[in-house]
Amino acid sequence: MPFRTGPRNLITDVAGLAIGNAQDDRLKSGVTVAVCDRPAVAAVHVMGGAPGTRDTDALEPHNSLQAVHAICLSGGSAFGLDAASGVQAALREDGVGLDVRGMRVPIVPSAILFDLTNGGDKDWGRFAPYRDLGYQATRAATADFALGSVGAGTGALAARHKGGLGSASTLMDNGVTIGALVAANPVGSVTVGETRHFWAAPFEIGDEFGGLGMPRPWPADATEIRWKFGGRPQPGANTTIAVIATDAILTKAAAKRLAVAAHDGFPRAIWPTHTPADGDLVFALATGASGITLDETAMDFHAIAGATMARAIARAIHAATPADGDLYPCWSLTSG
Repeated sequence: MPFRTGPRNLITDVAGLAIGNAQDDRLKSGVTVAVCDRPAVAAVHVMGGAPGTRDTDALEPHNSLQAVHAICLSGGSAFGLDAASGVQAALREDGVGLDVRGMRVPIVPSAILFDLTNGGDKDWGRFAPYRDLGYQATRAATADFALGSVGAGTGALAARHKGGLGSASTLMDNGVTIGALVAANPVGSVTVGETRHFWAAPFEIGDEFGGLGMPRPWPADATEIRWKFGGRPQPGANTTIAVIATDAILTKAAAKRLAVAAHDGFPRAIWPTHTPADGDLVFALATGASGITLDETAMDFHAIAGATMARAIARAIHAATPADGDLYPCWSLTSG
């Protein structure tokens, strides 16, 4: 049976999640937050060589923490790790958090991407603005949200094109929903050779990222490596960070396996990926809202997770919009 998207084709088709974006267009950077209605089982898997993270060790299956209240994705490189503090502040105001001897501690693991040299004005003074952006993004969280040059995708770049924020969802025949959210800022390219055709085309549902399919004839330069900014990639200057979510009931170990499987969407959508110059990372969230129990042996579930992630990455680049001072063109304004 052909895959079907959820009604929004967004990660918020997974019941129990809301997404908030905040950005500074002068800065060409921003923050995206996935807020859980109730604490969600969470895990993480890192496959890039240059990650920037906060509170990710607690998500490993052998550690005691079982659930989180939000996930934060931010631009700003290491400065962007402040964004999670703003998310915590908003959640604490709402009385959300882990109860520790009468104190509420919101658990907000986070990851960052590098967008410091994308043409934006980073002269922010003594303190970077990411804490405030994290607060604003949390307050803006909703089921319907924009894609492209918003939130953590505001200043993202890929080889050849502007990057962006992407999302997609898939409904399984058993009633389970899988959703992906990604800030795509890879060192590699999302399109085949010099064409406009997305590497993720075999997984496209309808025309969600242009409906071009694969190029015919196949270009001779398809597998030529194209690096962002040209020349030798600089470690830590890139990164694709993502969330894969489901309404299935998962253990923490099964959520870890979901994060691992979702990474398969990266090489389906980006060439090359998982390099030493990327900090590629996937968080997994399981809200359990469907009431359906799955584990790490659910084969179709994990295959669909990778496909959904590939679609979200392509949609991020497809939805990017132009702005003053851009270093790379938007996909919508290119030919080939």
